[in-house]
Amino acid sequence: MHYENDENYFRGYEWWLMKEAKKRNPKIKLIGLPWTFPAWIGKGENWPYDYPDVTAYYIVSWILGAKHYHDLDIDYVGIWNERAFNSKYIKLLRYTLDKHGLQQVRIIASDRLWEPISFVLLLDSELHGVVDAIGAHYPGTKTVPNALLTKKKLWSSEDYSTFNDEVGAGCWARILNQNYVNGNMTSTIAWNLVASYYEELPFGRCGLMTAQEPWSGHYKVEAPIWITAHTTQFTQPGWSYLQVDGHLEGGGSFVALTDGLGNLTIIIETMTYNHSQCIRPPLPHFTVTPQRATFYLKGSFYMVKTLQVWHSRLDFESGSSNLFQQLHPVKVWKGSFSLDLNVDEVYTLTTLKTGQKCGYPEPPPPQPFPSNYKDDFNIRNPPFSEAPNFADQTGVFEYFINASDPGDHVFTLRQVVVQRPITWASDADQTISLIGNFKWVNMTVTCDIYIEKQRDGGVFVAGRVDNGGIYVRRTKGVFFWVFSDGTYRVTGDLAGEEILMKGLSGVRDNAWHTLTLNIQGTSASGLLNGYPLWENVTISQPSNGWAAIGTRSFEFAQFDNFHVEAS
Repeated sequence: MHYENDENYFRGYEWWLMKEAKKRNPKIKLIGLPWTFPAWIGKGENWPYDYPDVTAYYIVSWILGAKHYHDLDIDYVGIWNERAFNSKYIKLLRYTLDKHGLQQVRIIASDRLWEPISFVLLLDSELHGVVDAIGAHYPGTKTVPNALLTKKKLWSSEDYSTFNDEVGAGCWARILNQNYVNGNMTSTIAWNLVASYYEELPFGRCGLMTAQEPWSGHYKVEAPIWITAHTTQFTQPGWSYLQVDGHLEGGGSFVALTDGLGNLTIIIETMTYNHSQCIRPPLPHFTVTPQRATFYLKGSFYMVKTLQVWHSRLDFESGSSNLFQQLHPVKVWKGSFSLDLNVDEVYTLTTLKTGQKCGYPEPPPPQPFPSNYKDDFNIRNPPFSEAPNFADQTGVFEYFINASDPGDHVFTLRQVVVQRPITWASDADQTISLIGNFKWVNMTVTCDIYIEKQRDGGVFVAGRVDNGGIYVRRTKGVFFWVFSDGTYRVTGDLAGEEILMKGLSGVRDNAWHTLTLNIQGTSASGLLNGYPLWENVTISQPSNGWAAIGTRSFEFAQFDNFHVEAS
């Protein structure tokens, strides 16, 4: 819903991803959490709570659309990612959900810190009645007294966010256990699932696995995936943690879970300090030593005779880690068994016999982004709303059918966000979509452009673009702008403050023009409709970066016949 009257439940990749997840595990839970709201919700204000009925309508529409168009049941919904919550809005959201027959959708709050939400829940009994779980981000395995006093489910509703090498796997193994052992958290959610974005963007490879080359098809199942399997293959949503002290004497931790039907799963980790540091928060020092640990099964579990064993050992010396290997079952004698635990290991011991380390075809070898790349956007029924390989950093660039154009520009790419959203991070005031190889130095970028906004509209093509994500406002590069008032500019930054050249171009709105930006060494030049417009602009920094397209403001604009040749 880019605009108030714009209900579209087929944008983006998330619908596809949720359906694929449900195919693999029908019991998986689906959670919706707004990071950014469309501008129309604030009615001119950069705030989602001034009109809480409008915001609740927007969220509930999305949940209803998930069911109606995709047969997806959303289980939980959050408030606003890492931003302020509003008690009146949360209560109205619960009322609106119930009014639409969505009583089963539970509310999680507030996806920031333990406080002030925990304190407010203790003071406000009505709010306490509508919030199902308290979600904190990057809690460092610790909770706070007020959160425990609420008696609510406690979740680490965003965690990990760490480079996915062996240390990242150690981080993930440690917090998956210790979030419960130290902080009583019964859910830990990794951000992000799959690193499928250019690695040089912020938080490169901070996913459980890596698939960042759609042009080659290369992907890598990283160590954190197999650490995840130690828990997720042998438990399900709805299993319960057993209340035991999960600290091991020699350092490390263990948790035990049951389905309530006689099954038991125990997960042990012995991650060392240097090999398990997450991106945040800072980790207090601790020591782990090799140890022999004895476990005692009591109650109904006393009768268990055998436990299946799965094992990982992260190797930081030779780099040849042993990941998720099935070992011989462990015999349980009179309710007890012992294990010799080394450092940097994970064990799963379970009554379940369903574990498997499934094979997968060898992925194609990695390849750099094609140095000669074209896209004419001529696709009648695209599988997704956005063009492949373009990475929108601010704004949204979607396939568009230009029904009014009788000629060569029926199928285009269009920037469609026309008001600054109510943002989570400091997005740019301009829109920008990146493409290519961050290592590119010399390049020629050509694109047909169509400015739709009269008087002060504008678009650009760019090269050597050096940043995006949460740092998009400070992005540098070589930006070739044309504006609907007939002027052009060359700038060294996305903000347009570092002006390298300017003049008249004759470009007007609502007409197609072709921009060409050529960067070779320390010199740049620009062509308009195949004719030189400016040349010999000296470029010092950045020395390399992506190609990009974008607009001067949040405005409609179209792009076609994109072509980059680079080295």
